[in-house]
Amino acid sequence: MSSIEAMQITSASLNNPALNRQESTMNSKTLYAACLFAALNICTLSARAESQVQPETYTYGSHLDVRKVLSISEGDGVACSVVNARMTYLDSQSQEHVLDYRKFSDRCNEGS
Repeated sequence: MSSIEAMQITSASLNNPALNRQESTMNSKTLYAACLFAALNICTLSARAESQVQPETYTYGSHLDVRKVLSISEGDGVACSVVNARMTYLDSQSQEHVLDYRKFSDRCNEGS
């Protein structure tokens, strides 16, 4: 193919609206795929950062800055007893914290 033929093909594709729409659609799909990939990477990085939060152990007199409780869980206990519990929360600067503490099990509130 000569350079003149290549220029004619390029010129024809620039003047063809159907080809322009196809290229535009392909560019949009590429852009959407890139955005999706970037969003997934950000989610993955934030998930890794959250999993690296080191639990703190509560002691009497510990200062707690709790803005929002994300989750509370407790160890298994078949009877009313003191069990280990864990609270995950956000502080006033939206930093995530994990707090380990001891409490009466929820079985103690069942009235049995």
